Amino acid sequence: MQLNFKNILVETEGRIQSITINRPSKLNALDQATIKELSIAIQAAEDNNEIKVILITGAGEKAFVAGADISEFSDFSVKEGKILSQKGHQELFSRIDNLSKPVIAAVNGFALGGGLELALSAHIRIFSENARVGLPETSLGVIPGYGGTQRLAQIAGKGRAMQMILSAEMIDASTALKYGITTVVVPQEDLIDTAKKMANKIMKNAPSALTKAIQCINASYSHEIDGFGYEIDAFGSCFDTPDFKEGTKAFLEKRKANF
Repeated sequence: MQLNFKNILVETEGRIQSITINRPSKLNALDQATIKELSIAIQAAEDNNEIKVILITGAGEKAFVAGADISEFSDFSVKEGKILSQKGHQELFSRIDNLSKPVIAAVNGFALGGGLELALSAHIRIFSENARVGLPETSLGVIPGYGGTQRLAQIAGKGRAMQMILSAEMIDASTALKYGITTVVVPQEDLIDTAKKMANKIMKNAPSALTKAIQCINASYSHEIDGFGYEIDAFGSCFDTPDFKEGTKAFLEKRKANF
C-alpha cells in the first residue's frame, strides 16, 4: 500500500524502512500532524513482513527534531494538556518503544524536547558529531510529556536525568555518549551509512528472537512484571519457533542461518 505523507519521507531499501521527518523550515519540529504521520508509517512498517528494521532520522543536517510545535498547545487547558501527552504516548512514543521490530534513531543536529523523547523511544541511538540534545521543557513552565522523565532516567540514570531536566541544559554528542544516551558517535556524513550497517547486522539475527529480546529488556523496567520470570517464559517459547529450528540447524551444519 502506497502511503502519501506531507511531513515525512518513507523509503524502503532492502528490508530497511527509512522514515525521515521532513519539515526543515521548522527544524523538523513535531506537530500533531507529523506525529500522526509517523504513527501511521511506523504501524505500516510493523505490519509489513518484508521490513525487518526501521530507521528514523531528520531531514537536513541541522536537526533531527528540534522539539514540539509549541504554538499548537500554548493555550491548552489542563485537560487538553493531559490528552495531548496521553495521545502522543499511545500513537507514537510508547508504540515505538514496544514495537516488535528494532528501531534505530539516527540523530543529526538538534534533538530537543519531543525530538529527544522520540530518539529515547527508539531501541538504538546513533548520533552525528554535531548532535545537540536536551529536554528544555522546564524553561517553558512544563515538563517532558512524551516519556522523557521516564526513559532518560532509565537510559542515563536518575542523577543525570535530574540534572538535564531540572537545568534544561543541552549537551553535545560526546557528553551524550558518556551518559549512555547514544552508543555511537560518527561524522555527520557517515551517520546514515552507520545506521544502515547496524540495521544489516541486526537483520542477520532471528526476527522472533529480536522481538522477544526487546520485550524482555522492556519488562525489566516495568513494576508490574517480574523481568526474570518474563525472560524464562520468553526463552522457553523460543524453542517452538521456526527461527530456533533454522538457527540451531544452521549452526550445526556450519552455515549461515536463513531467517
